[in-house]
Amino acid sequence: MSEEWSPTRWANSITTMLNAVYGGTPDRFPVNVPQLAREYSVQRYPGDAITLVKGASLPGFDGALYRSPSGNNGWAIIYNDAIRSAGRINFTLGHEFGHYLLHRLTHPDGLECGDQDMVRWDGEYAQIEQQANEFAVALLMPLDDFRSQIHPKAKPTLDNIGQCAKRYDVSLIAATLRWLQYTERRSVLVVSRDGYILWARSSGPAIRTGAYFKTAGRPPIAIPSLSIAANPGILNSGFAEHDAGVWFAEPCEEVTLVSDHYDFTISLLHLGEADWRNRLDEEPFEDALDLMQRGLSRS
Repeated sequence: MSEEWSPTRWANSITTMLNAVYGGTPDRFPVNVPQLAREYSVQRYPGDAITLVKGASLPGFDGALYRSPSGNNGWAIIYNDAIRSAGRINFTLGHEFGHYLLHRLTHPDGLECGDQDMVRWDGEYAQIEQQANEFAVALLMPLDDFRSQIHPKAKPTLDNIGQCAKRYDVSLIAATLRWLQYTERRSVLVVSRDGYILWARSSGPAIRTGAYFKTAGRPPIAIPSLSIAANPGILNSGFAEHDAGVWFAEPCEEVTLVSDHYDFTISLLHLGEADWRNRLDEEPFEDALDLMQRGLSRS
């Protein structure tokens, strides 16, 4: 096995092994990352294995990959035990395991990963952070299994995606981003706070028809005043059908909820079929999700 394998190839190799061990049993998901990291690393790299996985006080960091304490060989994965979201912790563990497989030789003193939301696995991160996130995504949420939970043509609610998040023990946003990678629908995820879009991601079909929000390096974009996200008083319903001119220049459906663990709002927008193409007086826009998908296809 080459150390030059891509993040997804590493994850797919381990996934094949886990499928053979657990098959379709209830123990297959969620992936027990601490057990997997220790057992896999000691078999593959005896003498340089992961010997410790534990929570600790890591102010300003989500997780870290450290050399084992003085006098011991191997590595330790440490996560910030102040993180309230179990799904975020599990993603952090997968992320650090990815660093171990991909980057420990080039970073012999280890790595500390900041307290940014790790589910934003896109091109805005430094390359090694993006690679560790890609590994965690593919390991925790194998594409073939996710597709069997939600069909590519399906129009899921956030509750439907939430069931997948529970299955894989990841955050709702992480599960939604994974779904956006393969869906054949025109859908957009919007994360907002205080009336403005923090960031957004679109499915491939949505991007190709001009349904996206460009947030990087741009002034803040206000969420529409008629949206559910802008009207907390109607969030109990969590669903609305909008006419053209609310979120986009076409009708759409909005499902929205307020995150239990963070002070932001999550909105999933579903648009109808479209055979038109967006025409802008600028260079064609390439979303970070497209860049990531291209990288995955080369794996």
